[in-house]
Amino acid sequence: MNVVLLSGGSGKRLWPLSNDSRSKQFLKVLDNGKGELSSMVQRVWRQLKAVGLTQSAVIATSKAQVDMIHSQIGQEVPLIVEPERRDTFPAIALSAIYLYSVLGVSLQDTVVVLPVDPYVEDTFFEKVKELETIVQSTNAELALIGVQPTFPSEKYGYIVPKGKTNNGKYVAISHFKEKPKQEEAQKLIEQGALWNCGVFSFKLDYIISMLVERGYPIQYDELLNQYDRLPKISFDYEVVEKAQNIVALPYDGYWKDLGTWNTLTEEMATNVIGKGIISEDSTNTHLINELDIPVAVIGMKNTVVAVSPDGILVTEKEASPRVKQLVEPLNNRPMYEERRWGWYRVLDYTKFPDGNEVLTKRIGVKAGKNLSYQYHHKRSEVWTIIRGEGEFALDGQIRRVQTGDVLEIPVGAKHAIKAKTDLEFIEVQSGSELIEEDIVRLLMTWEEIEQHCYQIK
Repeated sequence: MNVVLLSGGSGKRLWPLSNDSRSKQFLKVLDNGKGELSSMVQRVWRQLKAVGLTQSAVIATSKAQVDMIHSQIGQEVPLIVEPERRDTFPAIALSAIYLYSVLGVSLQDTVVVLPVDPYVEDTFFEKVKELETIVQSTNAELALIGVQPTFPSEKYGYIVPKGKTNNGKYVAISHFKEKPKQEEAQKLIEQGALWNCGVFSFKLDYIISMLVERGYPIQYDELLNQYDRLPKISFDYEVVEKAQNIVALPYDGYWKDLGTWNTLTEEMATNVIGKGIISEDSTNTHLINELDIPVAVIGMKNTVVAVSPDGILVTEKEASPRVKQLVEPLNNRPMYEERRWGWYRVLDYTKFPDGNEVLTKRIGVKAGKNLSYQYHHKRSEVWTIIRGEGEFALDGQIRRVQTGDVLEIPVGAKHAIKAKTDLEFIEVQSGSELIEEDIVRLLMTWEEIEQHCYQIK
């Protein structure tokens, strides 16, 4: 069985912590059982590993999330990177082609696709493993997992069965109902309907044959080049709702979509994350603070206070789903990002009347990691080391650096840094256009950089 995890999404439902570069699945607010905070993607990967499914798992994602996934799960995780963000049907089609043409997976093998961020018990993934038997032993085109509803939610889609379960294991599906009103949801539950949790399974041949019929290439590199030909549509609309023979495996364990502040805080490890305090007369109130300044919350009820470099949110919990619409007009650049080598936080940005811009960042590089060997066309940089030791490469010369050193990098100078210990520095960029796109990467690994510098000595 092959597992495809879909890691997509971006946006502002968990603003100000989530943004275009840090989706909700990367927020470290959950308890990992060892007294440490972990993200949704780390939790799911750990659960997959516990049932022996990571060996056959790949993650389909966008370019913007590659560094974050490598940072949180590891460099060895196999990724399928979309050339551009489209929707779940193109992502699943590309994944199927990757399994078929790159990994050589048999057309008769089972593929299971699931989101990277369900909040579930470990038993959920035992149920995922059962899908292989269902797909191989029935004539169903698709097999899904349906969650046993616990209340008539208006937020979820419903899987409506044709009748009772076959052998007590799975049900044939009649149709789907997306986000019904509460009264209709109650009637659906009485008919045995299940919540659709976005898990799909099929024989690889089902999707490959579909792509062949529609004239799409079935070699990975060719489909990458023609990715924009695939319709920008969800897998539910393009495939699931058109299939004639679908079954669902009921799951009666714990499942929750942590897509809003009110649902996320119900599963948080503690009421306070970061520097701050909540008064004793506050009830059902959570504080998440990513800044180094203290935040005090007094006498609040059913409230979320979230503070990050991107902004500050104070909301009553039931009202929190409206945050996305409220901040949609805001188009500020992300102020905090995780990368494969560590993280950076924007401290200040100024644009002067003459057009010159100054951007100040605090950058952390993990011990043993390095920034790529790169240069910029439109900016100079000054780095002040504030913590740790490392090696600094500048125009072919490598030297040791430590706390207190000031490194000047002119426009066009080739440079990189490797952390010997956890390293932090303040970067001051100055130039006419301070954008991430003004980075020309020449070499990625420190071994390549060292070899290059030794050759030109």
